[in-house]
This record gives sequence, structure tokens and C-alpha cells, in this order.
Amino acid sequence: MSVSRARKGPILATMLILLPPSEKKAADPGPAITVYTGVLYAALDWHHLNKAAQKRGQTSIAIISAKYGLVRPLDEIGPYKEKINTKKMRKPISAELDAIYAELIIDCRSSTYKGVWTPPAHKCVEIKIFTYVNGVKKTITHMSKQTRGALTRLLLQSKSVPRTPQELYEIVSSTYECELIKAIDKKPWVLEVVAQ
Repeated sequence: MSVSRARKGPILATMLILLPPSEKKAADPGPAITVYTGVLYAALDWHHLNKAAQKRGQTSIAIISAKYGLVRPLDEIGPYKEKINTKKMRKPISAELDAIYAELIIDCRSSTYKGVWTPPAHKCVEIKIFTYVNGVKKTITHMSKQTRGALTRLLLQSKSVPRTPQELYEIVSSTYECELIKAIDKKPWVLEVVAQ
């Protein structure tokens, strides 16, 4: 099954939100945003977003699929079980993402999917999720998916669309404890978010 594009042409957006797929999927084919049913997508809760937020999501969200490559929320896909082939996928996915105009790239991908494209560091913010254990900040994995989904939802519902890392920080810090770390050389900006 090939991807059925809901809209033709490149994604033109002020912000580009990169999401991983989910291992958990619905049994029947449908829009990608409904086929993926894991923790991140449950927290994003697409069905309960208003039309304006869904429209923003359709133009700003890019999901990296192991089977279908780059998909948008309303692209029709089928359920699948497949691991990402980074070597095979890097060229086509990089070509699509390099062609996208976005002032700000918000990277919510898991490490498994980061190998297929390296965003321009100066305008990319990598989202890292932490929690406190005995007063010490620790990286977390499972809860990070939920927080990334909730953070994506927050950005889709925000009154303003962030154009810079600083504007992203202003929006996220209104809800989460977080810290913005500047890009260095070829390393992107990092927004360290404390899970709630």
C-alpha cells in the first residue's frame, strides 16, 4: 500500500514538528494520525483538537514512518510491522525534508528515527524529556513519549506559532519546567523539558 496524500506539494510552515511513528497501531487503514495509537498520539489527542489546531497540525507535523517514509497526519496508510532501514530511507526522506520551508524545526523523534535526516542545527530544537530522581535530573523514556505528544498538542493550540527557539521556550515554559540550551557548532538547540 502506498501513501495516499491528502494534500499535494511541499509542506510550507512556520514550524515543522518531527514525530516518530508508534509501535501500537489501529487494525484498519486510515489517516496516519489515527492509525498510530501509541502513548505519544494518545497524548496528542488529535480528535479533540479544534479545526484550526488540526489545520496547523496538517501543515506542520511530519511523521517518519519505517514503511511509508515521510507522512503527514491525514495521509492514508495501513497498519504495519517494520523496522526503519536508515540506509535505505535516508536519501528519500532527506530530499523531502530538505525541500520543506520552515523557520523553526522542533525535533521530537526518538533516536531510532534521527538517522534518516540531520536538520540545520541553527534552526532546530531537539526536545529532551527529564524527570527528577532524588533531586537529580534524569533522562526518561516511556514518559517522554507522553510528554512529546502533550507538547505537540500545546503547540498546535497555542495562540502564536513559534518562529525561533526563544519563542518556543516562551510557549512551553508557560506549562512545563524547561531549559533552553543554545546550539553549538553543528549541534542543534536543545529544550530540556521536565515531565509532569
